[in-house]
Amino acid sequence: MSDNGNGSKGVVNQLFQSAHEEGTLSPQALQALTVVDLGAQIQAGLGIKVDDVQASEVVLVTVMPDDSGSIEAAGNTQAVRDGHNLVLDALASSKQKDAILAHTRYWNGHVLFPYRPVASAERMTSSNYTPNLGTPLYDQTVVLLGTVLAKAQEFSQSGVVCRTVTLIITDGADMGSARASAKDVATLVKDMTRSEQHIVAAMGIADGSTHFRDVFKKMGIDNRWILTPGSTAKDIRAAFQVFSQSAVRASQAAGTFAQAQAGGFGAP
Repeated sequence: MSDNGNGSKGVVNQLFQSAHEEGTLSPQALQALTVVDLGAQIQAGLGIKVDDVQASEVVLVTVMPDDSGSIEAAGNTQAVRDGHNLVLDALASSKQKDAILAHTRYWNGHVLFPYRPVASAERMTSSNYTPNLGTPLYDQTVVLLGTVLAKAQEFSQSGVVCRTVTLIITDGADMGSARASAKDVATLVKDMTRSEQHIVAAMGIADGSTHFRDVFKKMGIDNRWILTPGSTAKDIRAAFQVFSQSAVRASQAAGTFAQAQAGGFGAP
């Protein structure tokens, strides 16, 4: 869908307005998503049309890897690539693969691929991931969660049950956000958690100084959905493995999703 200046804004904001009218989005969350025009950014991630998905239930798995320069400086670029690809492999080999749609967006706005069947998801490589930018943590989390909410609302309006699992990855605190605050993110996460259809998780890769549990708590993310691996390739890949297991478990069925949501990364 092309953006003619109003197109993407109108389509996306209409989805948010519908979610608000249905009680899915609070007035505060609606404001966080619409006070600045994020339509074109969100539209870029929506991907596959609902009518092209032949399933009565879908699970959206969304990942936002950090592409800040500190990832490269710490020597963790390949570990992040490998971890992301491990998640895709786990989902693509699961029994539920036909009902899973994946989407990956980097911190600084680059969409690696919009929502599409996980079997055709694009892997991170040296040619499409070179972390050398900043960490607009709050701004881009609002865009990411807005994309998740908009896509889920598209499916809901078409009568398709939709659940979501989202992972935010960073190796530092916010630097560079100009529009959103931690409070704005927390407002969205609160609404998503309340609906019992969404899991929002975060991974803070140790940088030697950031207290990631405090950072993510201010963003509204539940402690049980926070991973804090050390800054080694082994630790980072192990954390991605934990997330991939949780994502596969959450995709199995509605009852399993509820158990996974309640149990966090420690769910059996």
